Amino acid sequence: MFISSEDSPICFQGLTLVMPAVAVGNVGQLAVDLLVSTLNMKRVGYFHTDCLIPMAGNNPYASNIEDKEELHTAAEVYTVDELKLVVLQIRAPVVQKKSKRFRQLLLSWIRGSGFSRTVVLSSSHAYQRDDGQLQGTPLRYLATPALQKLCAEALKELGWTEMERVKSFPGIQDANTEPQLHIPGGGFTKGLFADSCSEDIPLAVLLIFCSEGDNIPDAFTLINHLNDWLHLLDSPNENANKWKIPPSWSLLFGSGIPPALF
Repeated sequence: MFISSEDSPICFQGLTLVMPAVAVGNVGQLAVDLLVSTLNMKRVGYFHTDCLIPMAGNNPYASNIEDKEELHTAAEVYTVDELKLVVLQIRAPVVQKKSKRFRQLLLSWIRGSGFSRTVVLSSSHAYQRDDGQLQGTPLRYLATPALQKLCAEALKELGWTEMERVKSFPGIQDANTEPQLHIPGGGFTKGLFADSCSEDIPLAVLLIFCSEGDNIPDAFTLINHLNDWLHLLDSPNENANKWKIPPSWSLLFGSGIPPALF
């Protein structure tokens, strides 16, 4: 459940929600880090749930020594009023066998808060693409029928590539087998999208095909892709430094090699 850290009630009615899925390479979470850090978003609350592996740590966006002492948890909510934007950052994996319950919790909050649209940033294993997906851009999108009613023209003008439905057994001719949506490595992305379709919730998924490793370039690619639609930052492609890298990224791959080893 969402717990506010503000003294006065918070209204999310009509705002846009952006959130990551815990997926391959953690690309969605890295992209959300860039969003929160660059827009200097304000923390307004957090999620208290047993569906996520519990964790706590220092402020990942600290700009001074005092801010570093703030305690941050596995799932927190940030806002920036000027852009009518809300961000849910998820920093921990979903507990095994509690994915469905977590999706229900999310959709209940999304519906109750009255968000105008929800955007899920995700990723999928690059090595499990079919032949058609190997060509062109690694970026894909999905939109529920409820969102298509609201943003069909905007999505068409962007010229994005929709996530293809593929056969469960490529290469095998079977007239009875219908192509299905597969997002390997995407965590709860497919389930959340399917649930949103059935519950008539305006939701979009933006994802990128990638592999585990240094996924910082993938995060920049994905956040620029989102910015093409929402226009949160003016022309970031002209100057990559417009996206502010959070201080926590300095330890993304651990500390340096101890000199004593040599």
